[in-house]
Amino acid sequence: MTNDAWKPLPPETFDIPVHEIRRGYRSDVYFWRSKVALENARQETSVLTQVFQKETAVLCGVDESLAILKLGSGYYTDREKAYQLFDHYISLKKTIRSLYYNSKEKMLEAQRERLEIGQALDGLWENTSRNLTVHTLRDGDMVKPWETAMTLEGPLYQFAHLETLYLGILARRTKIATNVRRVVEAAQGKPIFYFPARFDHWFMQGGDGYAARIGGALQVSTDAQGEWWGASGAGTIPHALIAACQGDTVQAARIFADNFPDTNLIALVDFHNDSVNTSLEVARQLGDRLWGIRLDTSNTLVDKSVIPQMGTMAPTGVNPQLVRNVRSALDREGYRQVKIVVSGGFNAERIRAFEEEGVPVDAYGVGSALVKGSNNFTADVVKVEGEPLAKVGRQYLPNPRLKKVEL
Repeated sequence: MTNDAWKPLPPETFDIPVHEIRRGYRSDVYFWRSKVALENARQETSVLTQVFQKETAVLCGVDESLAILKLGSGYYTDREKAYQLFDHYISLKKTIRSLYYNSKEKMLEAQRERLEIGQALDGLWENTSRNLTVHTLRDGDMVKPWETAMTLEGPLYQFAHLETLYLGILARRTKIATNVRRVVEAAQGKPIFYFPARFDHWFMQGGDGYAARIGGALQVSTDAQGEWWGASGAGTIPHALIAACQGDTVQAARIFADNFPDTNLIALVDFHNDSVNTSLEVARQLGDRLWGIRLDTSNTLVDKSVIPQMGTMAPTGVNPQLVRNVRSALDREGYRQVKIVVSGGFNAERIRAFEEEGVPVDAYGVGSALVKGSNNFTADVVKVEGEPLAKVGRQYLPNPRLKKVEL
C-alpha cells in the first residue's frame, strides 16, 4: 500500500465515547494524573512521542487512533465543573440501563438530560488537536520490529491521557489484521471467511471486521463486522438449524434456500458424521441451487468415509483424506461445480499444509485463530523541545515512510 492520496476514515465512522475519553474515564489513571499535574504546572513544553511495536506486522488502527486524537486532545476550561457534570453523566448512563424495562418515559427523560449534560461538557472542552503534529504510517502498511509507526508532537498535557486508548487500538487492530494476512497468504488466493465473532466480546466486531478487511479477508459473519467498510455478514447453515429440522440436512438446506434466494447456499454436512453421503444427498436435492458444502467435523471424531482408510494419517477432524473423499464423490456424480469450504480449528500453519499437499479446498473458514496472540505497542517521549531526551534504552528512530496527517 502507498500513502499517496490517503484520506483517513472520518471520526464519525467509529463509536467513540467522546466525553469518557476526554475525562480519562477509559485511560490508565496515571496518564490522567500526569495530564492534570502538567496542566496545573502550566507546562507547555513540546514533546515528541514515538510509537512502535516489536513484530513484523500489518499495521491497523491508525485511522481510529487519529479519531481519538482529534476528538480527545485538549483540556477543560473549568475542570471542577466538568468533573461534577461528568459524574452525573455517568450516573445517568447507568440509570438509563436500569429504566429500559421499567419505565420508557423516565428512560427518555434521562436520555434527554444526559444529552444536555453532554452539550454542557462540550462547552467546557477546549479542543487543541490543531496544536498536535502527527506523522504516521497508514492502515495496511507492513511494519518491522521497532520501526516507528507514528509520532505525536505537542504539549504533553493536551494528549497524555489518550495514550492508553491509541496504544490499545493499535494493538488490537494490528493483531487481527496480521493474523488474517497470515492465513490469507497461506491460502494462496483462496477466499478466507472471517468467523471468530463467537470467540470474543460482541463489542469488538466493528473494529475487528475492519481489521480483517485490512488483512485481506473478503467475508465476515456479522453485519457489524462489515459496518466500517460497507459489507454485510455472510454465512452457512448452522448445526442448530439442522437439529431444528429433526437432523434433516436436506430440509435445512431447502428452508435456507427458500428464505434467502439471493444468498449462496453452503450446506453444512457433518451433522451425522457422514460427510460424503450427506453432501451427495444435498447436491441431488438442491441441484444448481447448491453453491457449496462445508466440512466441520470435530477434531475428536473420524468421519465414516475415512474409517476404512485409517492407518497412515491422522484421521480425526477435517483432514485431507476427508476432503478428497467428498470431492471425488461429488465429481463422480457430476457435481463438479459444488465448492468445498472447510472449517474447524484452521490456522495459517494448517492451511499452508493443506495447500502444499494440494488438498481440493475452495475456501477456508477461520475462527478463534484470528483473535489469538498479541501485537503490543509502546509510546515513548524521545524529544523535548526538539532535543533528544528519552529514557535509557530508547532513542528517536526517524522513519522516512511516515506521512504528516492533519487532524
